[in-house]
Amino acid sequence: MIKDLPYEERPRERLIKHGAQVLSNAELIAIIIGTGSKRESAITLAQRLIMEDRGLKFIIDSSVEKLAGIKGIGVAKAVKLKAAVELGRRMMLSTGSDSFTITSPEDVINLMMDEMRYLTKEHFKVIMLNVKNKVIAIETISIGSLNTSIVHPREVFKAAIERSSSSIILVHNHPSGDPTPSREDIEVTKRLVQGGNILGIKVLDHVIIGDGRGISLKEKGYYEFE
Repeated sequence: MIKDLPYEERPRERLIKHGAQVLSNAELIAIIIGTGSKRESAITLAQRLIMEDRGLKFIIDSSVEKLAGIKGIGVAKAVKLKAAVELGRRMMLSTGSDSFTITSPEDVINLMMDEMRYLTKEHFKVIMLNVKNKVIAIETISIGSLNTSIVHPREVFKAAIERSSSSIILVHNHPSGDPTPSREDIEVTKRLVQGGNILGIKVLDHVIIGDGRGISLKEKGYYEFE
């Protein structure tokens, strides 16, 4: 049990003394759930929760009901875990785009990865930029498999015009985890680049987010953006 550990080795005390960055995933989860059970400590329970191939993604993907069904978790701990995940997501969104300047595809990938890598459906988003390439806003245009009927230039550029954007970057995820662009991805990009050229709102890139890695269509030469 945690109470049997030397005081300085307990998760909460280690966090206070050394900072959250030194704690393992299991220790951080143990702090969130607070207690274990009569037979296992909070750390052991946390280790079992993310054991083998589950990882943190298991917590992100699972519903409250699914987490609550795991022995030792229950509804109260499941709610705490899901609340922590959602709070982390909102904090990332609230700070990630604030005065954020896009200088490369890596900037886009770093900005959007945490939000989009675990989504179970394709989300098509538009990052709107000012003349200095600072992020004005990020808006979701559609949810579902990418095709030219769902991602219509009218919807994409309506948002950009309303925000007085100088340029935009297209972003969508591949739930499979493989960011390699499909033929439909390239066709949608071609159509939107042409629309942007007509409206005077340049499409700078189209970035596809996978699980832990992303691909820039411009960088890979899939389509000419100039």
